[in-house]
Amino acid sequence: MSRVKDMTSGKPAKLLLLFSFPLILGNLGQQLYMIVDAIIVGQGVGVEGLAAVGATDWTYWLALWVIQGTTQGFGILIAQYFGEGSREKMRKAIAMSIGLCAGTGVLLTGICLLIARPMLRLLQTPENIFNGASAYLLTMFAGILIVMAYNMAASVLRALGDGRTPLIAIVMAAVTNIALDLLFVFGFHWGVVGAAAATVIAQFIAFLYCFAVLRRMELVKLQRKDWHVDRMMIKRLFSLALPLVLQSILIAAGGMVLQSAINRQGFLFLAGFTATNKVYGLLESSAISLGYAMTTYVAQNYGAGLQQRIRQGVKSGVGIAVLFSVGVTILMILGGKPILSLFIDTSSSNAPKVLEIAYQYLFIMSCLLCALYLLYVFRSTLQGMGNTIIPMLSGLMEFLARVCAALIGARIWGETVLFFAEPGAWIAAAVLLVFGCIWKFRKESRTFSD
Repeated sequence: MSRVKDMTSGKPAKLLLLFSFPLILGNLGQQLYMIVDAIIVGQGVGVEGLAAVGATDWTYWLALWVIQGTTQGFGILIAQYFGEGSREKMRKAIAMSIGLCAGTGVLLTGICLLIARPMLRLLQTPENIFNGASAYLLTMFAGILIVMAYNMAASVLRALGDGRTPLIAIVMAAVTNIALDLLFVFGFHWGVVGAAAATVIAQFIAFLYCFAVLRRMELVKLQRKDWHVDRMMIKRLFSLALPLVLQSILIAAGGMVLQSAINRQGFLFLAGFTATNKVYGLLESSAISLGYAMTTYVAQNYGAGLQQRIRQGVKSGVGIAVLFSVGVTILMILGGKPILSLFIDTSSSNAPKVLEIAYQYLFIMSCLLCALYLLYVFRSTLQGMGNTIIPMLSGLMEFLARVCAALIGARIWGETVLFFAEPGAWIAAAVLLVFGCIWKFRKESRTFSD
């Protein structure tokens, strides 16, 4: 119980920072073992291995974001019931969420394993890296149920205000992943498959720890009656989760169109983008953490009917987002090249070209990073208040921005446009979400008392 945090009282800025900080560390840990994958593959397998892993990014992210959209949507309702003080409804929501996640995970695994190779063909993956990319993707997809289980457990913990347990789980996973990466890639010489297997096993370790913590919490101990099917509860869970899933599909679909345009530029261009995309996780990690904090904070206060506290939280969230994004921007501009060089075998004759492409992309994204951080604040605010339709529409804006850059911009102005596709998607979505939040607050002003 000590890990549970009621966010309906106390200073919003302090609550958001205290909740975000362990999540930031956890996300950095998660990014660490993804980065280690890329470093070990880049150094141990070579530029083609790094490009093979990069060619799978958007296809795997599609599955991952469907999982995260599903579990985050379920977590919103759990957090609202917690803030409302409805413990019985909260346990029922947890039980129904677990059942829905199990079914969704099985279905998603089957679909993803079937479409993996055709999707890589559709994205025009270069022939010299196709087999490596296929093997890596199939291994990652085989672990979808594990990833679903971890994300559901972490979502329940975050809904209750516990950011510490996911942090510890990810640290354990990071250590496991690094050790297994070294063993599988350098020891057993399994190549990209070894890196993928290490990641899946690490996620399993993270799930086991979160599950063990949840089992000790009296607050979420489920009774037999909680497992009885509640159609209205299921409907409400899906009403929150499905728009987030559609949002994720739209974002990933736009990314895959963009990936196809990047693939057409050749494996050196692809390797440069892959190196930056691995660092991108570091850029985004504190934004994701702040977003989770905003969702939990807003959902709990929305359930408690405290609109004024939600407004205060949004103001604090915007301030924190600006400070975080500026700090990360400075770090990446000054230290970007040394970080990127970790992913590239410098003995290769192609290394200077790959590094040049990677840093150009990183510099542009870093300069426009504030838009991404604000996007997370406003999107998470709307989701916490139970509005997942406008966030879904923001996903459509991201889709259109990426598709226009890939299919129109790149053909007219060349490959340079591809460097601006991702930041352009952030800006388009952020503008829509700002207006969405203004509309939502005006609509709710008659419902809540300040």
